[in-house]
Amino acid sequence: MRARTAAAYAVAGAVHLVTAALFIGSVSLIVVGLRTVVQPMVGLALLGLALAMRPRIGQLNADLPTLRAADAPALFDLLGGIADTCGVRPPESVQLAPEFSVTVTHYGFTRKRCLVVGLPLWAAYPPQQRVAAIAHAMAYAAPRNVRSHAFVAMALESLTAGARTVRANDTAYITQTTNALAYGADEVAAGARSFDIRVKTSEWVLWIPRTALAATARLLLWLTLPATQGALLEADDAAARTASSEAAAAALNDQDLARAVCMEAHRLVIETKTLATRRSTAASQHDFWEKLARQAARLRGQRAGDATRGSLDASRVARLSAPPRHLAAITLDEPGLTRIADELRLPEKAVLDKMMRDGVAEAQPSMALR
Repeated sequence: MRARTAAAYAVAGAVHLVTAALFIGSVSLIVVGLRTVVQPMVGLALLGLALAMRPRIGQLNADLPTLRAADAPALFDLLGGIADTCGVRPPESVQLAPEFSVTVTHYGFTRKRCLVVGLPLWAAYPPQQRVAAIAHAMAYAAPRNVRSHAFVAMALESLTAGARTVRANDTAYITQTTNALAYGADEVAAGARSFDIRVKTSEWVLWIPRTALAATARLLLWLTLPATQGALLEADDAAARTASSEAAAAALNDQDLARAVCMEAHRLVIETKTLATRRSTAASQHDFWEKLARQAARLRGQRAGDATRGSLDASRVARLSAPPRHLAAITLDEPGLTRIADELRLPEKAVLDKMMRDGVAEAQPSMALR
């Protein structure tokens, strides 16, 4: 595993060097070849690719409500305790999202950590499973996960952005609709054919860098896979130590509720919009998350009585359920839950307004290997 990790850093370094070389080479072509036409055009094309592959500094999502420690002291006290138990740095900010997920993102030059909590998951999970999901997300995003390290993560982002930049465009071709008997129809048809030939030629030219970028990205993902799988199991263990083995296994097992919960959220959004003229908006928002939690509890009960259904990752659930079993190091009591609920009331309203406006996002498992 160490050899593959070292190779992954070498590949990531090569990606960054190629990006720098593209930028320097493209600027040189533009400056040196100003008196020509071909060199500046080639330089501009390479400069566009270099800018697309530039290392990106993460940013907070401006569309999501953001909480700092001063905004939600009870929530950040909980996150600080979870971080201490997991042996990681606590997040500097928290954002609430309309997805069924809990993830950690990085932003700024210093790679600050932001915990992005999906409110459908927060409503669907019992308190200890919320602790387990947060602990898993924070531990999984630790520096020991190679894909979370800035050097490798930025290389993967550069490769993805570069491949997207040089992708084929199926809409670039001209659809011939000219009447064959119209004046100048032959010239128009010949021009369309010539244009389509040039588009096809450019696609063949772009196929080489597109294939190289995609192959390098796949190579980097393959090289980091063992370390990432190890980080995933370590995150499972951290969730078990923090919230108890039972809660960690239950949180992992409840991933298969994601689609059903998001479908119920979509139904509730439509119902709330439909009844908006008959009921106050405040009452609808107050009931929304409670209804979602009750539906998740019903789905959980139905699944418990169905022996044919299993977890999305039964092997990890079995591993968490096997000895030695951990007791909870952090528990959410009623006073703590009440304080956190009060702190989240206004952000929950903002997220619900976003769901009313934009709809419900597709379900994304929160504790799966990404």
